[in-house]
Amino acid sequence: MENALLSNEFFGHKSVMSHEILSFLDPRADGIYIDATLGLGGHTEKILKHSDFRAKIVAFDVDDESISFAKNRLSKFESQVVFVNKNFIQLDKVLDDLSIREVDGIVADLGISSYQIESGGRGLSFLRDEPLDMRIDTGLRFTAFDLVNELDFEEISKVLKNYGEEKWATRIAREIIKTRQKKPINSSLELANTVSNAIPKKFHPRKIHPATKTFQAFRISVNNELENLNIFLEEASSVLKPGARIAVISFHSLEDRIVKNTFKRLSSSCVCPPRIPKCVCNKKASLKILTTSPLTPTTEELINNSRARSAKMRVGEGI
Repeated sequence: MENALLSNEFFGHKSVMSHEILSFLDPRADGIYIDATLGLGGHTEKILKHSDFRAKIVAFDVDDESISFAKNRLSKFESQVVFVNKNFIQLDKVLDDLSIREVDGIVADLGISSYQIESGGRGLSFLRDEPLDMRIDTGLRFTAFDLVNELDFEEISKVLKNYGEEKWATRIAREIIKTRQKKPINSSLELANTVSNAIPKKFHPRKIHPATKTFQAFRISVNNELENLNIFLEEASSVLKPGARIAVISFHSLEDRIVKNTFKRLSSSCVCPPRIPKCVCNKKASLKILTTSPLTPTTEELINNSRARSAKMRVGEGI
């Protein structure tokens, strides 16, 4: 059974935009690379293959199950990979501990893996009745249960608007408050039903479950995903060698907006207000943007991998 669990086919998981990543990073045999979001190890494996299994990779993931699966999958190349069971916001510290000052490339495939939803137990799916947890890193203090049952109306509305871009945020928040007054909302299915009840049926989306944006919002909030992304991008840009590249794949507009704006800021050599005639900030650009618009998957990939449908990739180069 373990071998089945480790297969991409079992989880319906395929690495997204691998061809584009390899094209931009062009991994070398003597290079050191960062896989900031290891998952099942798909991108790491492809980087290794491209470098004739001679590149060194530092691979991060907060999910200990992901680390375990990837170690098994990549066991033949364990001498080439340093597995780091930490959040990618600790990039600087980890590289310092490894005496690595600069790297030759970085890849970050944001979001959650298909297997994390399909393997169950975390409350990430609205199709099964699971404890309302949503933590990717089980060491985090607060769960989705805590947020759903303890935040007030205004706070829930804010989470849904800011992290889910949910236009029915106030109605959903009101329904959550109403429902939990009778008894706590304990499970993913209970939350999904609460959201469905809050949105008039004639306005239920046709292609996605009505609770999709709500689940996204609480998951992002629980795991501090957007805040962590900001921190990571700053640290990542500081460890790129001149000419080394960072490729970031996002899956919703909130992530893509952060990557776009951060890349833009890092590529700017001056942040002084326009009214100041002469630069006084002395800021130097640390990144060159290689993708003025985000890259999207090819038609062929979309046919073979439905998970790629919302993917957008932006690439920067160290200066």
